[in-house]
Amino acid sequence: MSSVTFDRLRFVKTLRSSGMSEEQAEAIAIAVKDSQETQLVTKLDLKEGLTPVMKEIAQVDKRIYRLEILIAIMIAVLLVPVLKDIFV
Repeated sequence: MSSVTFDRLRFVKTLRSSGMSEEQAEAIAIAVKDSQETQLVTKLDLKEGLTPVMKEIAQVDKRIYRLEILIAIMIAVLLVPVLKDIFV
């Protein structure tokens, strides 16, 4: 995961140059830094996280396909005698 770079010293100097006290500038700098410590998700992180999910979806898709084939066979087995009586 990537993170945002934060220049705390520069931030504090900017606040101090605008007339803010040292204590206030430090407190705000700490609050901003803490708020930015959240990890960012990259495209690679998403891809790595989705790979197992996509594999599971593929397995479920295969199972559904097999069930569709089985249901089609069952319908055919049930309909053949009925259709035989109708057309013979």
